[in-house]
Amino acid sequence: MTEAVIYEMVGAVAVITINRPESRNAINAAVRQGLIDAWQRFEADPAALVAILTGAGDKAFCAGMDLKEASAMGLKVPPRGFIPILGDSVHVTKPTIAAVNGTAMAGGWLFAQMCDLCVSAEHATFAVTEAKVGRGTPWAAPLIHMLPQRIMMELLLTGDAMSAQRMYELGYINRVVPYPQLRSTSLQLAERIATNAPLTVRACRSLVYAATETGRTAALRVGDQLFEPVYNSADAQEGPRAFAEKRAPIWQGK
Repeated sequence: MTEAVIYEMVGAVAVITINRPESRNAINAAVRQGLIDAWQRFEADPAALVAILTGAGDKAFCAGMDLKEASAMGLKVPPRGFIPILGDSVHVTKPTIAAVNGTAMAGGWLFAQMCDLCVSAEHATFAVTEAKVGRGTPWAAPLIHMLPQRIMMELLLTGDAMSAQRMYELGYINRVVPYPQLRSTSLQLAERIATNAPLTVRACRSLVYAATETGRTAALRVGDQLFEPVYNSADAQEGPRAFAEKRAPIWQGK
């Protein structure tokens, strides 16, 4: 793990922090490698049930690609995997939360977009700024399932920022809180997820993404496939048993 990315465990929650506040947590080679390592570590650890991605400081969640580095590289089309993107170049099966502590711009928007849930500090702003610097946004395609078409058009074509409150109103953000409450609120949400049956949580997460990629009937059939092993699991027996015995369930994840 590089110093540009910090990985810590808080109970069953992995907190992954981009640690370049002096550069507005911009994405350079060290951040890219640090995030690849962090996501692989999270996925491989059975004790880590939920991950939170955030940035150091209160100015920026992530300002996007380090343009100084990109200019020095003469970067044209980024190769696949150049930016670690969940659901694309990085495989993660467990829930993730973006805790947006400041500006989420360009690649920072992407990092918030790729997580399953989003909690934001009330002073944060969100922008897809590539049109202002002549770069590309192929990764923005999933936004059509997250925002109305005209809002997506406005964001991509103007490159202008929107407030956290506006993004909350549009359904892009789950919680907006004062900055001092960002970490605790994100951890509370993560811990609520972590107490649930892990097989059901993972299958629910997969179902949501499958439903965005297929029609109604096909999504229902995918749901049948996803949840058959859940219904047949030991946890599916443990849940009702614990309820009947008026105690907290002991999940085995099998």
